[in-house]
Amino acid sequence: NEYKSYLRMSVINAGTPPRPNSLAAYTTLSANDITPDSSKVHVIPSTNQVRWLQTIIRNKNTEHGDFVFHADRLIRLVIEEALNFLPTLDKSIITPGGSEYQGKSFQKGSCGVSLVRSGEAMEKSLRECCRSIRIGKMLIRRQDNELAEQPPKVIYVRLPPDIAHRNVLLMYPLMNTGGTIHQSILELEKNNVPQENIIICTLFVTPTALSKLHSNFPDVRILTTEINYDCALHFGERYFGTDI
Repeated sequence: NEYKSYLRMSVINAGTPPRPNSLAAYTTLSANDITPDSSKVHVIPSTNQVRWLQTIIRNKNTEHGDFVFHADRLIRLVIEEALNFLPTLDKSIITPGGSEYQGKSFQKGSCGVSLVRSGEAMEKSLRECCRSIRIGKMLIRRQDNELAEQPPKVIYVRLPPDIAHRNVLLMYPLMNTGGTIHQSILELEKNNVPQENIIICTLFVTPTALSKLHSNFPDVRILTTEINYDCALHFGERYFGTDI
């Protein structure tokens, strides 16, 4: 519709667009509303269950225990879907009944990278799905005395030494401006990780962040549950119980 077209052009041409009314802030968009080439952007189906989990996570009155429980469930859905983008091999096995079954097995060589601190909330689900997977970490933040226009700085990096030959699940629950994820991808590129090997796993992403990332890293894949101007800020504080 006209409003979604207006949002899309505003994001592309001017960064964060104005919000004509309060309802606009909660308008859920599709990848096609933001970028003409949406083949690298994947939004999991908005089922009743997904909307229910999002509602609990967004509710300011949700208690800490409920927030963690339902956030873990939504994270698990994203991680499970992300595994579908990892390379597989054909594999033939014999069932207990003696029949031959043509199945699949994952290729070795994938890893996770979490962005401290909120990205660490996604490690549990990844380890539950892939028990022996290696997980690296990055700490990227903007110092308190730095201007908002300055990019955040990489403070700490610990990556698998052979990460250049791995598929990387880059875990960060929310992308508001895209600055932190942007710096993390630059760091991965410094370690010779191809863009096409990077899969961003996130729960919420704004149109501004999505447009920025797609413009700078067109071959990076992005997997999320929702594209929305309300990015569920303070996720890390609420998940780890430091918002009290």
